[in-house]
Amino acid sequence: MALKQKGSAAAAAADGNKRRRVGFAGIDAGTEANDCMQVFIARNSDDVGSEDSISLEPFDLNHFFGEDGKIYGYTDLKINVWISAISLHAYAEISFKETSDGGKGITDLKPVLQNIFGENLVEKDELLETFSKECDYISDVVKNGTPIKHYASDEDDLAVEIVRVELQGAAAFLYSRLISLVLLLVEGSTPIDITEHGWEMLLVVKKAALESSASKYQLLGFAAFHHFYRYPESTRLRISQILVLPPYQGEGYGRCLLESINSIAESENIYDVTIEDPSDYLQYVRSSIDCLRLLTFEPIKPALGDMILSLEGTNLSKRTGSLTMAPPTDLAETVRLKLKINKKQFLRCWEILIYVHLDSEDRKCIDNFRACIYDRTKGELLGGASGTNGKRLVQMATSFDEESSFAVYWTKEGADSDDQTVEQQPEDLKTQEEQLNELVENQIDEIVEVAKNVRSRGKDKLTA
Repeated sequence: MALKQKGSAAAAAADGNKRRRVGFAGIDAGTEANDCMQVFIARNSDDVGSEDSISLEPFDLNHFFGEDGKIYGYTDLKINVWISAISLHAYAEISFKETSDGGKGITDLKPVLQNIFGENLVEKDELLETFSKECDYISDVVKNGTPIKHYASDEDDLAVEIVRVELQGAAAFLYSRLISLVLLLVEGSTPIDITEHGWEMLLVVKKAALESSASKYQLLGFAAFHHFYRYPESTRLRISQILVLPPYQGEGYGRCLLESINSIAESENIYDVTIEDPSDYLQYVRSSIDCLRLLTFEPIKPALGDMILSLEGTNLSKRTGSLTMAPPTDLAETVRLKLKINKKQFLRCWEILIYVHLDSEDRKCIDNFRACIYDRTKGELLGGASGTNGKRLVQMATSFDEESSFAVYWTKEGADSDDQTVEQQPEDLKTQEEQLNELVENQIDEIVEVAKNVRSRGKDKLTA
Protein backbone atom coordinates (compact mmCIF):
# COMPACT_ATOMS: atom_id res chain seq x y z
CA MET A 1 0.00 0.00 0.00
CA ALA A 2 1.47 3.34 -1.06
CA LEU A 3 0.70 6.80 0.35
CA LYS A 4 1.32 9.82 -1.84
CA GLN A 5 0.83 13.39 -0.63
CA LYS A 6 0.39 15.84 -3.47
CA GLY A 7 2.53 19.00 -3.56
CA SER A 8 6.22 19.64 -2.87
CA ALA A 9 8.32 20.36 0.19
CA ALA A 10 9.34 23.70 -1.33
CA ALA A 11 5.73 24.72 -1.71
CA ALA A 12 5.06 23.73 1.87
CA ALA A 13 8.02 25.82 3.09
CA ALA A 14 6.86 28.80 1.05
CA ASP A 15 3.41 28.53 2.54
CA GLY A 16 5.00 28.50 6.00
CA ASN A 17 6.63 31.92 5.39
CA LYS A 18 3.34 33.50 4.52
CA ARG A 19 1.31 35.31 7.14
CA ARG A 20 -1.36 32.94 8.38
CA ARG A 21 -4.90 34.16 8.60
CA VAL A 22 -7.09 33.05 11.43
CA GLY A 23 -10.48 31.68 10.46
CA PHE A 24 -13.06 29.18 11.44
CA ALA A 25 -13.47 26.12 9.26
CA GLY A 26 -16.72 24.23 9.01
CA ILE A 27 -17.19 20.69 10.20
CA ASP A 28 -15.65 18.16 7.80
CA ALA A 29 -18.46 16.80 5.60
CA GLY A 30 -16.34 13.81 4.63
CA THR A 31 -15.96 12.03 1.30
CA GLU A 32 -17.97 8.99 0.26
CA ALA A 33 -15.83 5.98 -0.54
CA ASN A 34 -17.82 5.43 -3.75
CA ASP A 35 -16.62 8.85 -4.97
CA CYS A 36 -12.89 8.47 -4.29
CA MET A 37 -12.09 4.75 -4.59
CA GLN A 38 -11.65 2.64 -7.72
CA VAL A 39 -10.80 -1.05 -8.10
CA PHE A 40 -9.09 -2.49 -11.19
CA ILE A 41 -8.18 -5.94 -12.51
CA ALA A 42 -4.54 -6.20 -13.59
CA ARG A 43 -4.06 -8.94 -16.19
CA ASN A 44 -0.33 -8.29 -16.46
CA SER A 45 2.36 -6.20 -14.80
CA ASP A 46 1.80 -3.29 -17.20
CA ASP A 47 -1.76 -2.88 -15.88
CA VAL A 48 -0.56 -2.23 -12.33
CA GLY A 49 -0.67 1.53 -11.69
CA SER A 50 -2.66 2.20 -14.88
CA GLU A 51 -6.17 3.58 -14.71
CA ASP A 52 -6.72 2.24 -18.23
CA SER A 53 -6.88 -1.33 -16.92
CA ILE A 54 -10.22 -3.08 -16.45
CA SER A 55 -12.32 -1.27 -13.86
CA LEU A 56 -14.60 -3.15 -11.47
CA GLU A 57 -17.89 -1.76 -10.23
CA PRO A 58 -18.36 -2.79 -6.59
CA PHE A 59 -22.01 -2.70 -5.50
CA ASP A 60 -21.21 -0.30 -2.63
CA LEU A 61 -17.84 0.72 -1.19
CA ASN A 62 -19.42 3.03 1.39
CA HIS A 63 -20.54 0.24 3.70
CA PHE A 64 -16.91 -0.68 4.43
CA PHE A 65 -16.34 2.77 5.97
CA GLY A 66 -18.51 3.01 9.05
CA GLU A 67 -22.21 3.72 9.41
CA ASP A 68 -22.27 6.80 7.19
CA GLY A 69 -19.90 5.37 4.57
CA LYS A 70 -17.64 8.42 4.63
CA ILE A 71 -13.91 9.06 4.90
CA TYR A 72 -12.82 12.06 6.97
CA GLY A 73 -9.76 14.26 7.20
CA TYR A 74 -8.49 14.19 3.60
CA THR A 75 -8.43 16.75 0.80
CA ASP A 76 -8.57 15.47 -2.81
CA LEU A 77 -8.39 11.86 -1.67
CA LYS A 78 -7.96 9.16 -4.30
CA ILE A 79 -7.72 5.42 -3.60
CA ASN A 80 -6.86 3.10 -6.48
CA VAL A 81 -6.61 -0.66 -5.98
CA TRP A 82 -5.27 -3.17 -8.52
CA ILE A 83 -6.08 -6.88 -8.13
CA SER A 84 -3.91 -9.39 -9.98
CA ALA A 85 -5.86 -11.69 -12.29
CA ILE A 86 -3.04 -14.22 -11.84
CA SER A 87 -2.67 -14.49 -8.06
CA LEU A 88 -5.58 -12.31 -6.79
CA HIS A 89 -3.20 -10.24 -4.66
CA ALA A 90 -4.05 -6.54 -4.34
CA TYR A 91 -2.07 -3.31 -4.22
CA ALA A 92 -3.57 -0.02 -3.00
CA GLU A 93 -2.29 3.41 -4.00
CA ILE A 94 -3.56 6.29 -1.87
CA SER A 95 -3.01 9.94 -2.80
CA PHE A 96 -4.26 13.18 -1.25
CA LYS A 97 -3.38 16.87 -1.06
CA GLU A 98 -3.39 17.18 2.72
CA THR A 99 -4.89 15.84 5.93
CA SER A 100 -6.56 17.80 8.71
CA ASP A 101 -8.95 17.06 11.54
CA GLY A 102 -12.13 18.90 10.66
CA GLY A 103 -14.02 17.74 13.72
CA LYS A 104 -14.55 14.11 12.68
CA GLY A 105 -10.96 12.90 13.03
CA ILE A 106 -8.80 11.43 10.26
CA THR A 107 -9.94 8.06 8.97
CA ASP A 108 -7.27 5.37 9.24
CA LEU A 109 -7.48 3.78 5.78
CA LYS A 110 -5.07 0.89 6.32
CA PRO A 111 -7.26 -1.28 8.62
CA VAL A 112 -10.29 -0.73 6.38
CA LEU A 113 -8.41 -1.90 3.29
CA GLN A 114 -6.98 -4.84 5.21
CA ASN A 115 -10.50 -5.75 6.30
CA ILE A 116 -11.51 -5.94 2.63
CA PHE A 117 -8.42 -7.55 1.11
CA GLY A 118 -6.89 -9.33 4.11
CA GLU A 119 -3.53 -10.94 3.48
CA ASN A 120 -3.99 -10.35 -0.25
CA LEU A 121 -2.97 -6.70 0.27
CA VAL A 122 0.71 -6.31 -0.65
CA GLU A 123 3.14 -3.64 -1.76
CA LYS A 124 3.54 -2.82 -5.45
CA ASP A 125 6.84 -4.67 -5.90
CA GLU A 126 5.34 -7.80 -4.38
CA LEU A 127 2.32 -7.61 -6.68
CA LEU A 128 4.53 -7.23 -9.74
CA GLU A 129 6.53 -10.30 -8.71
CA THR A 130 3.39 -12.45 -8.55
CA PHE A 131 3.00 -12.24 -12.34
CA SER A 132 6.14 -14.36 -12.67
CA LYS A 133 6.37 -16.23 -9.36
CA GLU A 134 2.72 -17.33 -9.15
CA CYS A 135 1.86 -17.81 -12.80
CA ASP A 136 0.96 -21.47 -12.13
CA TYR A 137 -1.27 -20.65 -9.17
CA ILE A 138 -4.61 -21.28 -10.92
CA SER A 139 -3.16 -24.20 -12.89
CA ASP A 140 -2.13 -26.01 -9.71
CA VAL A 141 -5.73 -25.89 -8.47
CA VAL A 142 -7.17 -26.95 -11.83
CA LYS A 143 -4.94 -29.99 -12.26
CA ASN A 144 -6.12 -31.36 -8.90
CA GLY A 145 -9.78 -31.00 -9.91
CA THR A 146 -12.15 -32.93 -12.16
CA PRO A 147 -13.17 -31.37 -15.50
CA ILE A 148 -16.92 -31.84 -15.94
CA LYS A 149 -17.70 -29.65 -18.97
CA HIS A 150 -15.81 -28.29 -21.96
CA TYR A 151 -16.77 -25.43 -24.24
CA ALA A 152 -15.04 -24.14 -27.37
CA SER A 153 -15.01 -20.51 -28.41
CA ASP A 154 -16.09 -19.93 -32.02
CA GLU A 155 -13.68 -17.01 -32.35
CA ASP A 156 -10.37 -18.36 -31.14
CA ASP A 157 -11.08 -22.05 -30.49
CA LEU A 158 -9.87 -21.66 -26.92
CA ALA A 159 -11.26 -24.26 -24.54
CA VAL A 160 -13.30 -23.13 -21.58
CA GLU A 161 -13.62 -25.75 -18.86
CA ILE A 162 -15.70 -26.14 -15.72
CA VAL A 163 -13.61 -27.93 -13.12
CA ARG A 164 -14.95 -29.43 -9.89
CA VAL A 165 -12.72 -29.22 -6.81
CA GLU A 166 -13.15 -30.03 -3.14
CA LEU A 167 -12.72 -26.96 -0.98
CA GLN A 168 -9.54 -28.03 0.74
CA GLY A 169 -5.81 -27.64 0.25
CA ALA A 170 -4.90 -25.45 -2.75
CA ALA A 171 -8.58 -24.91 -3.61
CA ALA A 172 -9.34 -23.62 -0.10
CA PHE A 173 -6.38 -21.28 -0.39
CA LEU A 174 -7.72 -20.03 -3.72
CA TYR A 175 -11.12 -19.35 -2.17
CA SER A 176 -9.47 -17.34 0.63
CA ARG A 177 -8.04 -15.07 -2.06
CA LEU A 178 -11.38 -14.81 -3.85
CA ILE A 179 -13.11 -13.53 -0.71
CA SER A 180 -12.20 -9.88 -1.38
CA LEU A 181 -13.86 -10.02 -4.82
CA VAL A 182 -16.93 -11.65 -3.30
CA LEU A 183 -17.17 -8.93 -0.65
CA LEU A 184 -16.79 -6.20 -3.28
CA LEU A 185 -19.11 -7.58 -5.95
CA VAL A 186 -21.81 -9.62 -4.16
CA GLU A 187 -24.14 -7.58 -1.98
CA GLY A 188 -24.63 -8.89 1.53
CA SER A 189 -22.01 -11.61 1.12
CA THR A 190 -19.95 -13.11 3.94
CA PRO A 191 -17.08 -15.62 3.72
CA ILE A 192 -18.09 -19.26 4.04
CA ASP A 193 -16.60 -21.53 6.70
CA ILE A 194 -14.29 -23.68 4.63
CA THR A 195 -13.36 -25.75 7.68
CA GLU A 196 -16.84 -27.29 7.59
CA HIS A 197 -17.01 -30.62 5.78
CA GLY A 198 -18.93 -30.85 2.51
CA TRP A 199 -17.86 -27.73 0.60
CA GLU A 200 -16.99 -27.85 -3.10
CA MET A 201 -16.30 -25.33 -5.87
CA LEU A 202 -16.84 -25.23 -9.58
CA LEU A 203 -14.26 -23.12 -11.41
CA VAL A 204 -14.75 -21.67 -14.88
CA VAL A 205 -11.30 -21.49 -16.46
CA LYS A 206 -10.02 -20.67 -19.91
CA LYS A 207 -6.79 -21.94 -21.40
CA ALA A 208 -4.30 -19.22 -22.28
CA ALA A 209 -4.14 -18.14 -25.91
CA LEU A 210 -0.38 -18.59 -26.19
CA GLU A 211 1.99 -21.16 -24.74
CA SER A 212 4.24 -18.26 -23.75
CA SER A 213 1.55 -16.70 -21.59
CA ALA A 214 2.43 -16.13 -17.94
CA SER A 215 -0.42 -18.35 -16.77
CA LYS A 216 -1.80 -21.47 -18.45
CA TYR A 217 -5.32 -20.70 -17.24
CA GLN A 218 -7.48 -17.65 -16.69
CA LEU A 219 -10.06 -17.80 -13.90
CA LEU A 220 -13.41 -16.54 -15.24
CA GLY A 221 -15.71 -17.35 -12.33
CA PHE A 222 -16.67 -19.82 -9.64
CA ALA A 223 -19.52 -21.26 -7.61
CA ALA A 224 -19.26 -22.56 -4.04
CA PHE A 225 -21.82 -25.13 -2.89
CA HIS A 226 -22.35 -27.31 0.14
CA HIS A 227 -23.67 -30.83 0.66
CA PHE A 228 -25.68 -31.18 3.84
CA TYR A 229 -27.57 -34.05 5.39
CA ARG A 230 -31.31 -34.44 5.08
CA TYR A 231 -33.07 -36.92 7.30
CA PRO A 232 -33.23 -39.86 7.03
CA GLU A 233 -30.72 -40.78 4.31
CA SER A 234 -30.37 -38.14 1.60
CA THR A 235 -28.27 -35.08 0.82
CA ARG A 236 -29.33 -31.60 -0.22
CA LEU A 237 -27.16 -29.25 -2.24
CA ARG A 238 -27.11 -25.54 -1.43
CA ILE A 239 -25.38 -22.96 -3.63
CA SER A 240 -23.82 -20.41 -1.31
CA GLN A 241 -21.90 -18.11 -3.66
CA ILE A 242 -21.64 -17.72 -7.41
CA LEU A 243 -19.57 -15.07 -9.15
CA VAL A 244 -18.41 -14.43 -12.69
CA LEU A 245 -15.57 -11.91 -12.78
CA PRO A 246 -16.65 -8.59 -14.37
CA PRO A 247 -14.51 -8.82 -17.54
CA TYR A 248 -16.31 -12.06 -18.44
CA GLN A 249 -19.88 -11.30 -17.39
CA GLY A 250 -22.65 -11.49 -19.98
CA GLU A 251 -21.02 -14.42 -21.81
CA GLY A 252 -23.14 -17.18 -20.28
CA TYR A 253 -20.66 -18.52 -17.73
CA GLY A 254 -23.03 -18.04 -14.79
CA ARG A 255 -25.65 -20.09 -16.63
CA CYS A 256 -23.02 -22.77 -17.31
CA LEU A 257 -22.23 -22.96 -13.60
CA LEU A 258 -25.89 -23.38 -12.64
CA GLU A 259 -26.45 -26.00 -15.35
CA SER A 260 -23.39 -27.92 -14.17
CA ILE A 261 -24.65 -27.95 -10.58
CA ASN A 262 -28.04 -29.20 -11.78
CA SER A 263 -26.27 -32.00 -13.67
CA ILE A 264 -24.33 -32.98 -10.54
CA ALA A 265 -27.55 -33.07 -8.52
CA GLU A 266 -29.29 -35.32 -11.04
CA SER A 267 -26.37 -37.68 -11.60
CA GLU A 268 -25.70 -38.12 -7.87
CA ASN A 269 -29.38 -38.31 -6.90
CA ILE A 270 -29.23 -35.28 -4.61
CA TYR A 271 -32.54 -34.57 -2.83
CA ASP A 272 -32.86 -31.03 -4.28
CA VAL A 273 -30.93 -27.84 -5.06
CA THR A 274 -31.39 -24.52 -3.25
CA ILE A 275 -29.64 -21.14 -3.43
CA GLU A 276 -28.77 -19.12 -0.36
CA ASP A 277 -30.17 -15.57 -0.63
CA PRO A 278 -29.96 -15.22 -4.43
CA SER A 279 -29.75 -11.76 -5.96
CA ASP A 280 -32.57 -10.66 -8.25
CA TYR A 281 -30.45 -11.31 -11.33
CA LEU A 282 -29.28 -14.73 -10.15
CA GLN A 283 -32.91 -15.67 -9.47
CA TYR A 284 -33.80 -14.48 -12.98
CA VAL A 285 -31.10 -16.69 -14.53
CA ARG A 286 -32.01 -19.64 -12.33
CA SER A 287 -35.73 -19.41 -13.13
CA SER A 288 -34.99 -19.11 -16.86
CA ILE A 289 -32.88 -22.28 -16.75
CA ASP A 290 -35.42 -24.25 -14.72
CA CYS A 291 -38.34 -23.16 -16.92
CA LEU A 292 -36.49 -24.31 -20.03
CA ARG A 293 -35.88 -27.68 -18.37
CA LEU A 294 -39.56 -27.94 -17.45
CA LEU A 295 -40.75 -27.08 -20.97
CA THR A 296 -39.76 -30.56 -22.14
CA PHE A 297 -40.70 -32.38 -18.92
CA GLU A 298 -43.63 -34.55 -20.00
CA PRO A 299 -45.26 -35.17 -16.56
CA ILE A 300 -46.27 -31.51 -16.15
CA LYS A 301 -47.78 -30.99 -19.61
CA PRO A 302 -51.34 -32.29 -18.96
CA ALA A 303 -51.84 -30.21 -15.81
CA LEU A 304 -50.23 -27.17 -17.43
CA GLY A 305 -52.52 -27.48 -20.44
CA ASP A 306 -55.63 -27.76 -18.24
CA MET A 307 -54.65 -24.64 -16.29
CA ILE A 308 -54.08 -22.61 -19.46
CA LEU A 309 -57.47 -23.66 -20.86
CA SER A 310 -59.11 -22.65 -17.61
CA LEU A 311 -57.60 -19.17 -17.73
CA GLU A 312 -58.49 -18.75 -21.40
CA GLY A 313 -62.08 -19.89 -21.08
CA THR A 314 -63.22 -18.41 -17.75
CA ASN A 315 -64.15 -14.89 -16.70
CA LEU A 316 -62.74 -14.44 -13.21
CA SER A 317 -63.44 -10.73 -12.84
CA LYS A 318 -66.62 -11.45 -10.87
CA ARG A 319 -65.19 -14.18 -8.66
CA THR A 320 -66.63 -14.65 -5.19
CA GLY A 321 -63.80 -16.71 -3.69
CA SER A 322 -60.03 -16.94 -3.85
CA LEU A 323 -58.43 -18.38 -6.96
CA THR A 324 -55.43 -20.60 -7.32
CA MET A 325 -53.12 -21.67 -10.13
CA ALA A 326 -51.37 -24.25 -7.94
CA PRO A 327 -50.33 -27.48 -9.68
CA PRO A 328 -51.53 -30.91 -8.52
CA THR A 329 -50.01 -31.78 -5.14
CA ASP A 330 -48.02 -34.75 -6.45
CA LEU A 331 -46.46 -32.82 -9.34
CA ALA A 332 -44.00 -30.87 -7.19
CA GLU A 333 -42.67 -34.15 -5.79
CA THR A 334 -42.28 -35.62 -9.29
CA VAL A 335 -40.30 -32.55 -10.40
CA ARG A 336 -38.10 -32.76 -7.31
CA LEU A 337 -37.39 -36.45 -7.84
CA LYS A 338 -36.48 -36.11 -11.53
CA LEU A 339 -35.06 -32.57 -11.92
CA LYS A 340 -34.04 -31.80 -8.31
CA ILE A 341 -35.95 -28.50 -8.38
CA ASN A 342 -37.19 -27.70 -4.87
CA LYS A 343 -40.90 -27.09 -4.27
CA LYS A 344 -40.69 -23.32 -3.77
CA GLN A 345 -38.73 -22.86 -6.99
CA PHE A 346 -41.08 -25.17 -8.91
CA LEU A 347 -44.14 -23.15 -7.84
CA ARG A 348 -42.40 -19.99 -9.04
CA CYS A 349 -41.58 -21.62 -12.39
CA TRP A 350 -45.11 -23.01 -12.69
CA GLU A 351 -46.58 -19.49 -12.79
CA ILE A 352 -43.96 -18.40 -15.30
CA LEU A 353 -44.69 -21.38 -17.57
CA ILE A 354 -48.41 -20.58 -17.48
CA TYR A 355 -47.68 -17.01 -18.56
CA VAL A 356 -45.32 -18.24 -21.30
CA HIS A 357 -48.21 -20.14 -22.90
CA LEU A 358 -50.78 -17.32 -22.61
CA ASP A 359 -51.61 -14.86 -25.36
CA SER A 360 -50.34 -11.54 -24.00
CA GLU A 361 -52.84 -9.74 -26.28
CA ASP A 362 -55.82 -11.55 -24.73
CA ARG A 363 -56.89 -9.01 -22.09
CA LYS A 364 -59.37 -11.32 -20.35
CA CYS A 365 -56.80 -14.09 -20.09
CA ILE A 366 -54.11 -11.79 -18.68
CA ASP A 367 -56.61 -10.30 -16.21
CA ASN A 368 -57.46 -13.81 -15.05
CA PHE A 369 -53.76 -14.53 -14.56
CA ARG A 370 -53.31 -11.36 -12.53
CA ALA A 371 -56.36 -12.21 -10.40
CA CYS A 372 -54.75 -15.53 -9.48
CA ILE A 373 -51.44 -13.85 -8.59
CA TYR A 374 -53.35 -11.29 -6.51
CA ASP A 375 -55.26 -13.94 -4.54
CA ARG A 376 -52.14 -16.03 -3.98
CA THR A 377 -50.18 -13.03 -2.70
CA LYS A 378 -53.03 -11.90 -0.47
CA GLY A 379 -53.40 -15.39 0.92
CA GLU A 380 -49.67 -15.63 1.71
CA LEU A 381 -49.71 -12.29 3.54
CA LEU A 382 -53.12 -12.22 5.18
CA GLY A 383 -54.40 -15.77 5.21
CA GLY A 384 -56.25 -18.22 3.04
CA ALA A 385 -59.67 -18.14 1.46
CA SER A 386 -61.38 -19.13 4.69
CA GLY A 387 -60.30 -15.94 6.41
CA THR A 388 -57.29 -13.96 7.44
CA ASN A 389 -56.33 -16.26 10.32
CA GLY A 390 -56.00 -13.19 12.48
CA LYS A 391 -53.37 -11.65 10.19
CA ARG A 392 -53.21 -7.92 9.56
CA LEU A 393 -51.11 -5.87 7.14
CA VAL A 394 -50.10 -2.55 8.72
CA GLN A 395 -48.11 0.28 7.18
CA MET A 396 -44.94 1.12 9.11
CA ALA A 397 -42.56 3.96 8.30
CA THR A 398 -38.92 2.87 8.14
CA SER A 399 -35.66 4.47 7.11
CA PHE A 400 -35.60 2.13 4.10
CA ASP A 401 -38.82 3.27 2.44
CA GLU A 402 -41.34 5.30 4.40
CA GLU A 403 -44.11 4.95 1.82
CA SER A 404 -44.06 1.25 0.98
CA SER A 405 -42.92 -0.51 4.16
CA PHE A 406 -45.33 -2.66 6.10
CA ALA A 407 -45.54 -5.36 8.74
CA VAL A 408 -47.71 -8.45 9.02
CA TYR A 409 -48.89 -9.54 12.47
CA TRP A 410 -51.54 -11.90 13.72
CA THR A 411 -53.54 -12.63 16.84
CA LYS A 412 -53.53 -15.84 18.84
CA GLU A 413 -56.18 -18.33 17.83
CA GLY A 414 -59.26 -18.07 20.00
CA ALA A 415 -58.18 -14.83 21.67
CA ASP A 416 -60.35 -11.75 21.91
CA SER A 417 -59.62 -9.85 18.73
CA ASP A 418 -60.84 -6.62 20.30
CA ASP A 419 -57.93 -6.80 22.74
CA GLN A 420 -55.31 -7.69 20.14
CA THR A 421 -56.07 -5.93 16.87
CA VAL A 422 -56.06 -2.35 15.84
CA GLU A 423 -59.25 -1.06 14.28
CA GLN A 424 -58.50 -0.36 10.65
CA GLN A 425 -59.78 2.92 9.30
CA PRO A 426 -60.90 3.28 5.66
CA GLU A 427 -57.64 5.03 4.80
CA ASP A 428 -55.70 2.12 6.33
CA LEU A 429 -57.59 -0.36 4.18
CA LYS A 430 -56.92 1.78 1.13
CA THR A 431 -53.19 1.89 1.90
CA GLN A 432 -53.17 -1.87 2.46
CA GLU A 433 -54.80 -2.45 -0.91
CA GLU A 434 -52.33 -0.13 -2.64
CA GLN A 435 -49.38 -1.94 -1.09
CA LEU A 436 -50.82 -5.32 -2.02
CA ASN A 437 -51.33 -4.21 -5.63
CA GLU A 438 -47.76 -2.91 -5.75
CA LEU A 439 -46.45 -6.29 -4.59
CA VAL A 440 -48.56 -8.05 -7.21
CA GLU A 441 -47.33 -5.76 -10.01
CA ASN A 442 -43.71 -6.33 -8.97
CA GLN A 443 -44.21 -10.09 -9.05
CA ILE A 444 -45.89 -9.96 -12.45
CA ASP A 445 -43.07 -7.80 -13.82
CA GLU A 446 -40.57 -10.46 -12.68
CA ILE A 447 -42.67 -13.21 -14.27
CA VAL A 448 -42.90 -11.31 -17.56
CA GLU A 449 -39.12 -10.74 -17.73
CA VAL A 450 -38.31 -14.41 -17.23
CA ALA A 451 -41.08 -15.43 -19.65
CA LYS A 452 -39.57 -13.23 -22.38
CA ASN A 453 -36.23 -14.97 -21.96
CA VAL A 454 -37.81 -18.42 -21.95
CA ARG A 455 -39.82 -17.67 -25.10
CA SER A 456 -36.71 -16.38 -26.84
CA ARG A 457 -34.41 -19.26 -25.87
CA GLY A 458 -37.03 -21.98 -25.97
CA LYS A 459 -38.71 -21.35 -29.32
CA ASP A 460 -38.01 -24.86 -30.57
CA LYS A 461 -39.33 -26.40 -27.35
CA LEU A 462 -42.53 -24.33 -27.44
CA THR A 463 -43.33 -25.37 -31.01
CA ALA A 464 -42.42 -29.02 -30.50
